[in-house]
Amino acid sequence: MPLDTVTPFTPLASTLGGVMIGLSAVLVMALFGRIAGISGITTGALPMRRDDWDWRLAFIAGLIAAPLVVLAVTGSPVRQTVPGDLVAMALAGVLVGFGTVMGSGCTSGHGVCGLARLSPRSLVAVLTFVATAFVTVLVLRHIV
Repeated sequence: MPLDTVTPFTPLASTLGGVMIGLSAVLVMALFGRIAGISGITTGALPMRRDDWDWRLAFIAGLIAAPLVVLAVTGSPVRQTVPGDLVAMALAGVLVGFGTVMGSGCTSGHGVCGLARLSPRSLVAVLTFVATAFVTVLVLRHIV
């Protein structure tokens, strides 16, 4: 399946989304003293023996519920700009999983929270994410 989908330019919605992501990161840090990295929140919620799994599950539930709320409010689903190839999506998910383990965090933890804290390790991680995304797009859209 060709990857020729173009994401529409939505400055207002994108700005609002960025503000909400930033606000959630600040709230997680202020209320729980934790970084709002999705991979860390998810892995921390899996063993329910921890004393802080309840807020983690609530955070994950919010991620899942958000598109359903958009559908209920607007009457139209959130548009996706990813290919419908399930095998490719599964492979991409596995690669992202390995990447979050190797990088000790994900784009939300390093890109949103780590850069805001001026973490050099997060800067290296984000530069690696961006370089990898650049090469991936180059290969998938111009070589393959």
